[in-house]
Amino acid sequence: MTQISDPERSRGGLLSALFLDHPASVEESYFEHMRFAAGFAFWLALAAGAAAVHAVIPALCETTASRIVRRLYARIENRGGQPH
Repeated sequence: MTQISDPERSRGGLLSALFLDHPASVEESYFEHMRFAAGFAFWLALAAGAAAVHAVIPALCETTASRIVRRLYARIENRGGQPH
């Protein structure tokens, strides 16, 4: 994690560290990374909802959460750049 109190960082360096360094490390722009991460968050939330439904009514959503998680894992593994 970035040390925000690092005295060597200028304001531009801090902003770059917070918003640009990681997306660049996985060969994406800030907005490309935002889109990927937001989509990932959407599917994780959907999987969590399916798991919650399954917890209450076991006959429903029996494999939904695990299917989503497997698909998301495959997306991460098949991406260019370094892993997240």
